[in-house]
Amino acid sequence: MPLQTPPTADDDPLSPRRVQFHAHVDADAWAWSCAVALTGILRRDIAERGLARLLLSGGTTPAPVYRALSKAPIEWDKVEVALVDERWLQPDDPDSNARLVRETLLQNRAKAAHFEPITRVGRTLEESVASANAHARRPASVAVLGMGEDGHTASLFSGARDLPRALASKSDYVAFDASGCAGAGAWPLRISLTPTGLSKARERMLLIRGEAKRRLLDRALDSNDATLMPVRVAFSTPGAALQIHWCP
Repeated sequence: MPLQTPPTADDDPLSPRRVQFHAHVDADAWAWSCAVALTGILRRDIAERGLARLLLSGGTTPAPVYRALSKAPIEWDKVEVALVDERWLQPDDPDSNARLVRETLLQNRAKAAHFEPITRVGRTLEESVASANAHARRPASVAVLGMGEDGHTASLFSGARDLPRALASKSDYVAFDASGCAGAGAWPLRISLTPTGLSKARERMLLIRGEAKRRLLDRALDSNDATLMPVRVAFSTPGAALQIHWCP
């Protein structure tokens, strides 16, 4: 159901036209409902444009959604799959987002999709960023986002020295140094979508699970500072409304 907020101006990030909250009874219903929603978006863009572009986040949360989506009856040969962000790792590294996407989404019917990993063997960091920005010239049909326990989304971490630069960047993707940020774990060097890149997506979706993430989301909605709660860019960045899908 839609997030209950009073009528406000369209440029208010909490406007019902900018944020919609969908609660699901359990993890299975959540995964399949998200997959159905994504299927509709991809089919629409294939019908309208002849091609759909899907931007995916990493992490353990979205994996069940990707597995469910992999079975969807879509013209997958007309779908480009790319990443919201990536750790500075080779695309076959077990801890890379590319590996997660290959093992969860690019199975079953979705094997026919075209995948664009951000990193490649022999490619420098600068070349990887340039390649991601070149691919981003084709607007995404939908950007699927997550939210870390520290309030980050994509690889935009609060407290990182690169955060102000990334938030203000006119590029779709930037290199990002999250050194000193606990949420970045053992992989501080990243490549991330920026608010500029997010603004071009036709749809945007945030996938979260659990009561702790729900409370964190409420804090983000109540905050007014993306440098403290970077996930705010998911709904405060101009463009499409944010569809939040949550389950206990």
